[in-house]
Amino acid sequence: MEFFGSSLAFSCLFFLFLTGTLAQDIGSIITRDLFEKMLSFRNNNQCPAKGFYTYDAFIAAANSFPGFGTTGDDTARKKDIAAFFGQTSHETNGGASGTYEGGYCYVRQIEQSDRYYGRGPIQLTSQANYDRAGRGIREDLVNNPDLVATDATISFKTAIWFWMTPQDNKPSCHDVIIGRWTPSAADISANRQPGYGVITNIINGGLECGMGQKEEVENRIGFYRRYCSMLNVAPGDNLDCYNQRNFAQG
Repeated sequence: MEFFGSSLAFSCLFFLFLTGTLAQDIGSIITRDLFEKMLSFRNNNQCPAKGFYTYDAFIAAANSFPGFGTTGDDTARKKDIAAFFGQTSHETNGGASGTYEGGYCYVRQIEQSDRYYGRGPIQLTSQANYDRAGRGIREDLVNNPDLVATDATISFKTAIWFWMTPQDNKPSCHDVIIGRWTPSAADISANRQPGYGVITNIINGGLECGMGQKEEVENRIGFYRRYCSMLNVAPGDNLDCYNQRNFAQG
């Protein structure tokens, strides 16, 4: 009976792992209840993406990236998640300015003049990024870009792929926020120091960084601070990129 009980317990745990309930420990930080509180505005009637971004889709996508929200100590893991949702909430914001509660309202960019317009939590844009992300998650996004706006799990996967993947001279957002990135001489010269501000630079530095105080950067910080508070973790230093040279400038 002991053997049967042990086997049954293992089977139950394995089932939970497969269904995403354990989510490689990310589910222990972002529970369904916390997810709903963090992103409560997303199912507002005014949101074009109402009903799209689900907890189950997030967990399923997170399971494809074992290091996401699971690397380092408790502080690092929580900051990783708070930063991810801080940046993506800004990208998909439909709430009033300064409230930091309107994230995940949009799945599609309002301006859609190009086939590879922004879609999903990170608002994936350009054919090159659709190509890279598609190869990263093993989906043909070049020929089927709208998968990012119609399949919630794929949508979250593209955002987490972007978060976890270094590109060109940019480190990954994940490595920056968990403290695993060491600035190069070029980074130091450009005033790019470890912290949330470098992540804004990675995502949209060409339009937002090195230009003094900007509302968009403030908005990204506001979301991040809110989620850090909900996760009971300090946001750390170097939150803005006002005086950072963007990565495209070397």
